[in-house]
Amino acid sequence: MLIHSKSHPRAGLVGNPSDGYFGKTISFIVRNFEAEIVLYETPELKILPARRDESVFGSIAELSADVRQFGYYGGIRLLKATIKRFHDYCQENGLCLDERNFTLRYSSNIPPQVGMAGSSAIITACLRALMTFYEVSIPKPIRPAIILSVENDELKIPAGLQDRVIQTYEGLIYMDFAEDLMSQQGHGYYEELDPKLLPPLYIAYTTKLSEGTEVFHNDIRGRFERGDKEIMEAMDFWAGLAQETCDLLKDKRGNEIGPLLNANFDRRRQLYDMSEGNIRMVEAARATGATAKFTGSGGAIVGTYPDGDTYEKLVQSLTPLGMNVIKPIITAD
Repeated sequence: MLIHSKSHPRAGLVGNPSDGYFGKTISFIVRNFEAEIVLYETPELKILPARRDESVFGSIAELSADVRQFGYYGGIRLLKATIKRFHDYCQENGLCLDERNFTLRYSSNIPPQVGMAGSSAIITACLRALMTFYEVSIPKPIRPAIILSVENDELKIPAGLQDRVIQTYEGLIYMDFAEDLMSQQGHGYYEELDPKLLPPLYIAYTTKLSEGTEVFHNDIRGRFERGDKEIMEAMDFWAGLAQETCDLLKDKRGNEIGPLLNANFDRRRQLYDMSEGNIRMVEAARATGATAKFTGSGGAIVGTYPDGDTYEKLVQSLTPLGMNVIKPIITAD
């Protein structure tokens, strides 16, 4: 049996970064790119390396470029950690796995290091493949926590639930991570929304990897845990934007959400240190008449635009900055 399993990047539409602080967010899947797992039964368990796992280079400059693009670690550690966490979950929940082994390989064309959750897409696709191979069913609301534990617990990578929720459910999802919900049931409230309610959206991401992502200074986590008034108010503000956006979409007033996206970024800029490149891409997009905010932690932006002329202006303005502009594909049909 040859198993093909895919997962896609995501864009945080509004509410982030409150998702890591018991807030609310809305995200959508971006089917323009994908991470794919191919898994098939073999006598031994093997994980095959992909491009980002190579350790042979033509020159020192090539090695340096590879590190800038993929970091110091490839995708194999993500797969090993996912397999281990899947096995642990099954043992903890009395799910028996048979003795079959498999060979697994992965590929991904998701733009790296631009805040579109490429690593968690690989983990999500791997978990789906393992569930199919071993015929194990894990409830949807539980899966994001398993995926998160792969990164947080196994690999010590800081991350939140939002990315894993949208990559599990796909489509367009409203998420409420209220503390009482999280403590009572171990996950938040996740509501599927109709993507047709959205206004025209664009995504633009940098191809200049040296720009990096948003710099997480100012001790946001520590200040939150200490109950810092400015941080607590910001988290409530972002959560309120997500709720207001959800209400507007349900009321079929999606054309009114643009200013909320702008407000999301503007408040974030007050609290986080950001590279000049990240600020420049937002300001250039807004100068065309579009709205703009980060899709995640920087390196890519998402926004609304009123018409085709504005979209063309986005392409003309952002391309010279080393950015690609796309119209996100959210639904499979």
